[in-house]
Amino acid sequence: MCDHARPLRCLVEIETVTKNFIFACLALGLSACASTQVTKVQNLSPSADAPYDNILVIALFQSYDARVYLEKEIVAKLAERGVTAVASTSKMTPKVPASRETFLAMVDELGSDAVLITRLVEHDADVKVKDMRPKSTYNITPTYYYNVWNVELEEYVQPQYIEFKHSIVLATQLYSASTREPVWAIESNSKIVDTFDRPGGMTVIRDEAKAITSHLSRDGAL
Repeated sequence: MCDHARPLRCLVEIETVTKNFIFACLALGLSACASTQVTKVQNLSPSADAPYDNILVIALFQSYDARVYLEKEIVAKLAERGVTAVASTSKMTPKVPASRETFLAMVDELGSDAVLITRLVEHDADVKVKDMRPKSTYNITPTYYYNVWNVELEEYVQPQYIEFKHSIVLATQLYSASTREPVWAIESNSKIVDTFDRPGGMTVIRDEAKAITSHLSRDGAL
C-alpha cells in the first residue's frame, strides 16, 4: 500500500524485485528534492481543433494513488489558466479497469473536447550508503583536588547516510476528443535525490504538472 504522505513513492513504482525493494525503503519515510526538465516536445498539430477548454486528465501508472496525485495537480494547474479539467480518478474507483472503454465513456459523460494522458516511460535508480563521522563533545570541570579535572565525553554516531538517485521519464500526449488522434506531446525527465533529511516529497509532482500545463499554454493548446 502506498504512503499517502509520500506521493513520490507511488509515482516510481516498478515491477522488478530489486526496484520494488528500493521503493519499499523509500516508503519508510524518505523525502526528496527534485528537478524536472522538458526533453522533447511535439508541437501542436496544424489540424488540431484547439484551443481546448474541457479536458479529461489521465495518468497511467500501476499505483492508483500515483494517478490521483498527478491528476489532481494537473487539474489544479489547468484551473489556474481558466481551463475546465476533470481527473479520471475522480470518476472511478481503483477496481474500475483503466481501459479505453472506461475513458471513452467519461469523455461522453463530461463532454470533454480533449484528453491528456501521462505515462511512465522509463525509470533508473541508484542507491548509495555512506558512513557518517561520529560527533564528540567534551565537558571538563574542576574538582576539589588540586590539578584534578573531571572529563566527560559524549560521542554520537549518526546512522549510515542512505541516498537514492532516480531518473524518471514521463511522456504526455494530448488527444482531440472529436478525432481521437494525438495533437500534441511532451516528454520530461525528473532527477530526484531521496535522503532521510530532505523535505519535498511533492516537488516532482508539482514540477511535472507545471511543465505540462505551461507547455500546453505556450503551444496554443489552451
